[in-house]
Amino acid sequence: MSAPSPAAGLQCSAKGCRAQAQHAVVWRNPRLHAESRRKVWLACDDHRDQLRDFVQLRGLLIEVIDVDQLTEADG
Repeated sequence: MSAPSPAAGLQCSAKGCRAQAQHAVVWRNPRLHAESRRKVWLACDDHRDQLRDFVQLRGLLIEVIDVDQLTEADG
């Protein structure tokens, strides 16, 4: 029996959504956060583009990755 994925149980950050997160929208506000800071919103397949577009429109988007690619530096 294999160990559960570290991403198991992570929920989408979209308001009212409780679906399992598949993606991580990684962002930073350069006016508030140090360059090394990486903020993360988790997203299900249905909300990935909506959350990405929200931070991208404000110039805050760093990248969108799968939740399995998150590291301890993300958060």
